[in-house]
Amino acid sequence: MLLNANLQTGVATIRDGVKIPFVEQGDPGGFPVLFLHGYTDSWRSFEGVLPLLPHSIRAIAISQRGHGDADRPISGYRASDLAADLASFMDARAIESAVIVGHSMGSYTAQRFAIDNPHRTRGLILAGSYPTAKGNGEVEELKDAVSALVDPIDPNFVRSFQESTLARTISAEFLDAIIGESLKVPARVWQEAVKSLSRDDHSARLHEIAVPTLVVWGDQDAFFPRAEQDVLMRTIPGARLVTYAGAGHAIHWEEPRRFAVDVAGFVASLPR
Repeated sequence: MLLNANLQTGVATIRDGVKIPFVEQGDPGGFPVLFLHGYTDSWRSFEGVLPLLPHSIRAIAISQRGHGDADRPISGYRASDLAADLASFMDARAIESAVIVGHSMGSYTAQRFAIDNPHRTRGLILAGSYPTAKGNGEVEELKDAVSALVDPIDPNFVRSFQESTLARTISAEFLDAIIGESLKVPARVWQEAVKSLSRDDHSARLHEIAVPTLVVWGDQDAFFPRAEQDVLMRTIPGARLVTYAGAGHAIHWEEPRRFAVDVAGFVASLPR
């Protein structure tokens, strides 16, 4: 059941015949903004944010391969693969260029998309982001825990993981919906995706990102601390940091209204 019944739903067929669900709202001729969720989430990660955006934004949130109700191929979970999926989705939806908003894993996909497709990127919003998760202790610990998963995955494990992304209490209904989405992800995708997270590293190319970039970070983020944000600020030309005091890794769940305002303000600041 949708928490926001006003969203238009659809399914797009992208490269390799992979089918991915998406939701869309706003003016079809408006400024395109694409939303990419984090590890084991789905488009529903942004369900609380989307209705708070102005109608002038053509907002589209997708479920990336292996996640939510998307197809679950054996491979294709590295950042370069997911970025190629995004380009293919944009082709399927006749979107020439867009602002890309990514959370956590989705933010890394967004970075890679901007590197590989500079002419199709109008701006980046990176939430709960990082220059690379390679060598990150929290990610390595998660990878070790995920390596033991078998289907069906224990709902208690999923709840513990999702609660670890929070510093504040959120709606129980929404948290249950998010946990339900993660439970759709088979163990092999949990394992392949986190393995990709732990080995991907395009940090040496971040200087190639030449579009306006907003870095949004909660100062209680248990996965990616301030030092990671400082690296992003140093290496992405002109990047700007906004800090959410008291917020955790899933800042858009804890402060959806503020996040929507920041997205709308960023988009309004861009040249048409």
